[in-house]
Amino acid sequence: MSAQTADRVAGVLARSMERLRGDGRSLALSAYRLLSAGSPVPVADLAAASRVQLEEAEAWLEEMPGVFRDEDGRVVGFWGLAIAEMPHRFEVDGVDLYAWCAWDTLFMPALIGKPARVRSACRQTAERITFTVDAERVSEISHPDAVVSMLASEEGLGADVLTAFCHHVHFFVSESAGERWLAEREDDDAFLLTVAEAHRLGRLWNEHRFGEAVVV
Repeated sequence: MSAQTADRVAGVLARSMERLRGDGRSLALSAYRLLSAGSPVPVADLAAASRVQLEEAEAWLEEMPGVFRDEDGRVVGFWGLAIAEMPHRFEVDGVDLYAWCAWDTLFMPALIGKPARVRSACRQTAERITFTVDAERVSEISHPDAVVSMLASEEGLGADVLTAFCHHVHFFVSESAGERWLAEREDDDAFLLTVAEAHRLGRLWNEHRFGEAVVV
C-alpha cells in the first residue's frame, strides 16, 4: 500500500466522522483510557477525567455513535473497545478487554497509551493469531504473513458501525486465506492489507480523528 493510498483510505474513513476537538477529544480519550481498566465507566468519572461538567459529558455520550452503556448508564463499550467478550481479545496491563474488529486492535494502543497483547483467530481457517502492538509497531506476531480485511466506502461508517464496518474487518493467517474469504463475498468493496499496513493506517486514522499529536 503506497503512502498516497494509505492517506486516501484514512481520509475516507475519517470523513465519515468529524474530527474530535476540545472537550470532545478529551472525553473520547478519557473513555478509552478509563475503559481499559476493565470495568464499566460511570459518567461522573468520565466527566472528572475530562475536566468537563457532568451534564456536558452526558449530552456528549447521548449524541455520540459507537457508545454502549449498561442499565446504570455506565460506559461498557466505546468505538472499538469493549469489556464484554468478543472475538478479538485485547489484553492491557494484564486486563482482558475486547475489540470490535481486527483493525481496532491496531489503532487503540496509541489512544490508550499502553501496549496490548492481542489474541484473535483467522476468519477463514480459525487458526489462532497472536501479537503484541503499541503505538509504533506490531511485534511477536504468530503469523508473519497475516493480513487484515478492510472497507473504505465513500458512504461512510454510518450510525451502526458494527454492522456497516466491523463485521467485515477480520484477521487472516495469510493473503491466500484472505483471498478465499473475499471470493466468497457477494460484493467487492473489501480489500486486504498486511498487518503492518493496517497498523500504519490506524496511525493515520488517529491523526485524522484526534489531531496530529495524540498525547499518551
